[in-house]
Amino acid sequence: MARTPRLAAGRARALGVPTRGTTNPNRLRRVDRWLTATPAIRAALTGDAPLVVDLGYGATPVTTVEMATRLRTVNPIVRVLGLEIDPERVAAAKPSADPPALDFRRGGFELAGTRPILLRAFNVLRQYTEPEAWKSWDTMRSRLAPNGLLVEGTCDEIGRRCCWVLLDEEGPRTFTLSCLPVDLDRPSDLAERLPKTLIHRNVPGEPVHALLQAMDTGWATAAPFAPFGPRARWVETIRLLAADGWPVLDTRRRWRLGEVTLPWSAVAPQL
Repeated sequence: MARTPRLAAGRARALGVPTRGTTNPNRLRRVDRWLTATPAIRAALTGDAPLVVDLGYGATPVTTVEMATRLRTVNPIVRVLGLEIDPERVAAAKPSADPPALDFRRGGFELAGTRPILLRAFNVLRQYTEPEAWKSWDTMRSRLAPNGLLVEGTCDEIGRRCCWVLLDEEGPRTFTLSCLPVDLDRPSDLAERLPKTLIHRNVPGEPVHALLQAMDTGWATAAPFAPFGPRARWVETIRLLAADGWPVLDTRRRWRLGEVTLPWSAVAPQL
């Protein structure tokens, strides 16, 4: 049962509840790869020592360390701060820190009082209700630096199936599906990794359900591409999706990585 967000005990007054802590090396490689290739993210990371926060990194800091390494290909002086509510996880992460380039603190949705230009929050809202997830989006966005960006999403335990949303101060901007195509029977297998604001909307009449059904139809139509491998079949599926009128934002280069990005408006829940 999901619990209502609360202020955890202690001086840090971290807002939220602890996650399960599941983490694995390279679990978030797909989203990191997207971050370093997306123009809006790259533009946000320019400047003098921009601050990036990784919220809820889990039982070990490995994915935060990996993100710091990857983002430094965009800006070598980016600062990365990992936040966790559980003080024991923070203590365990401290030996990996290299202040000011990389640090770890206790914190939750209040972001420990920081104002990052970029916030990554992965697998932190699964235990919340949909209304609580929307409220958490608002809380996190309100704590970003001016023109800051939030990337919130979820993935499986080894990072083969991922979905995420890019948000700015105005609200959600884009929605991305990312996968290892060989891991799928059909694209709608990704439904179990939809962000909390969409996962209960995968029902007839909702746009995200229509999207997944359209992708399944394209996947079936693209079956003749199967001899060339699952990646080729995924690329043809997304080409068919775009040809059918869905507002696909990225290009074949991204599709070959098992991705597709659309405007949030294409999947926004019906009121």
